[in-house]
Amino acid sequence: MSARTLKTARDLVKAELLSPERLADIDRVAERYAIAISPTIAALIDRQDPNDPIARQFVPDSAELHQTPDERADPIGDLSHSPVEGIVHRYPDRVLLKAVHVCPVYCRFCFRREMVGPQGLGTLSPDAMGTAFAYIAAHSEIWEVILTGGDPLVLSPRRLTEIMERLAVIDHVKVVRFHTRVPVVDPEHVDADLIAALKASDKTTYVALHANHPREFTDEARAACARLVDSGVAMVSQSVLLRGVNDDPDTLAALMRAFVEARIKPYYLHHPDLAPGTEHFRLSIAEGQALVASLRGRISGLCQPTYVLDIPGGHGKAPLGTNAVEMADNGACTIIDYRGRAHAYPPDRERPSSI
Repeated sequence: MSARTLKTARDLVKAELLSPERLADIDRVAERYAIAISPTIAALIDRQDPNDPIARQFVPDSAELHQTPDERADPIGDLSHSPVEGIVHRYPDRVLLKAVHVCPVYCRFCFRREMVGPQGLGTLSPDAMGTAFAYIAAHSEIWEVILTGGDPLVLSPRRLTEIMERLAVIDHVKVVRFHTRVPVVDPEHVDADLIAALKASDKTTYVALHANHPREFTDEARAACARLVDSGVAMVSQSVLLRGVNDDPDTLAALMRAFVEARIKPYYLHHPDLAPGTEHFRLSIAEGQALVASLRGRISGLCQPTYVLDIPGGHGKAPLGTNAVEMADNGACTIIDYRGRAHAYPPDRERPSSI
């Protein structure tokens, strides 16, 4: 197999990730949505399994050309909350800085799929970057800057160092967070130069790693995460709950354990956004709640993510976890344990008859 990123339908056929009969259909998908599968990910795909969960995340499917009425190009309202190019200011104390709209791989369920890739919004120009930093500097309520995009770790260490140095002089910014897939899709890229760039300021630095299946944690990926954590970079996780990838209790539990074993705190488990052509990945919220509830008692509290939905239109995240508390008018309540059994609280009060 060629040790290069696969970027076209023909590349996928040559790599035996796509049958020749599907070439024309996938060419049509590629006209709209970018393709990129790194050598690391291509090597992980089981070519004998038509339902391989790694392939499902990265190999294009003709189902992506079907768009439902609910789906939208900007499902979480980035553009409506962008006061200047490259900045999304949805919450008072933090902003997204989208310095680049290129990724080392392109996920087939991406909520920014209309904005990333060769046909996307591109990299911020020096002038636009300057305007973005001026916006951050002018808003003293901004405590955290989150670099996303695109994947910010595709930028060179020199560019990342420049970004960190410019943030270093903005006193009210205390935390810089990078959202990335790089440690699992291109682990060798996480080298000393990259790590030095992430630490090129006195700010607290976090890396939020996006992974959706435990098989993504290869030995090389674990080593890349270890290099980050050992250097003093804190790590949290982000995952998307995806039909056919991690929508069963065993896989979801193994994924969260893999994060914790790599010293990464599970953070968000996202309900899939209403991005165009992604209906085949979405579960119902009720299905998601049942899966998340199944983790209670099954795995350590360290492994529990927060299940969230980004409300369409840019209204922010809402927790979707199953409510374990049923309140009554007299102030007593019933608590549901992880086995689904009900318990009165306080325990010496009579259990409300209405529950």
